[in-house]
Amino acid sequence: MARQIIYHFSLNSPWTYLGDARFQEIAARHGAKIIHKPTNFGMVFPETGGLPLPKRAPARQAYRLQELDRWRHHLDIKLVPQPAFFPADEKTAAGMVIAAANEGLDCGPLVNGILTAVWAEERNIADDDTLLAIAGERGFDNGAALLAAGKTEAAEEQRIQNSKDALAGGVFGAPSYVVGEHLFWGQDRLEFLDRALGQT
Repeated sequence: MARQIIYHFSLNSPWTYLGDARFQEIAARHGAKIIHKPTNFGMVFPETGGLPLPKRAPARQAYRLQELDRWRHHLDIKLVPQPAFFPADEKTAAGMVIAAANEGLDCGPLVNGILTAVWAEERNIADDDTLLAIAGERGFDNGAALLAAGKTEAAEEQRIQNSKDALAGGVFGAPSYVVGEHLFWGQDRLEFLDRALGQT
């Protein structure tokens, strides 16, 4: 049976974006199945001591920008540290990912497309036409159906459940990768995830 990685993430998170392509590659190399769980960290932070970006101390906000600059150059990944549409309302985008997962589709390209839209292309992922365009660009010919399903109460209920699952699993930030009892928080922990997957 293939190893599973539960992936708790925010589509507004630059750290999720910085790690996403590497994470997908690591999982594929180990033959691990990714369980995509778009998570509402607005539910998670109050229960785990986290703060949304605007409420963080100025020193922490300034350091975050330094780190984003370091990591984009270290990884040689295009990233706009202060994109035009951040933070965006990611509810519908997350719903689309949930809908794709429920259909048994590979969500990876859609997730990466949405993250790239925010952090590299400065596109508004709260806009329906933008989401439809991203779905088409990433090879989904059922974008309209995914968009409609992503707007349903059932999709939002699943995102709420994902958030409850995150809390139950000790998750407190994005991205988080969970393998069995082991939690790896942050794209800078991907090396440790890689090692853990190799120890089978």
